[in-house]
Amino acid sequence: MTTAKTNDKTSEPREIRRKLGLNQQQFWSKIGVTQSGGSRYESGRNMPRPVRELLRLVHVEQIDIQRIKREDVDIVDYLKSEDPDLYKTLKKAAKAKRKAG
Repeated sequence: MTTAKTNDKTSEPREIRRKLGLNQQQFWSKIGVTQSGGSRYESGRNMPRPVRELLRLVHVEQIDIQRIKREDVDIVDYLKSEDPDLYKTLKKAAKAKRKAG
């Protein structure tokens, strides 16, 4: 039995991996998990929350976590708190660009 909610986007890692067309080695190594560890998660073993979050960021949200820097997160946090309207405008523009590209 897994603790992941049934509506959790990461509750079916095998399905996510197959949709991306990756083998276990390719899929799991991107988030620092061995192929054998990933195989156990795909077979139903409880996935720790940090692993689920990395899976979500890398394979569901398609974020290249190697490119994220602390200062980027700090800028986003600052913008959210100091100028929420500008943050919302930039977020909409980025989403539109992502959909167009």
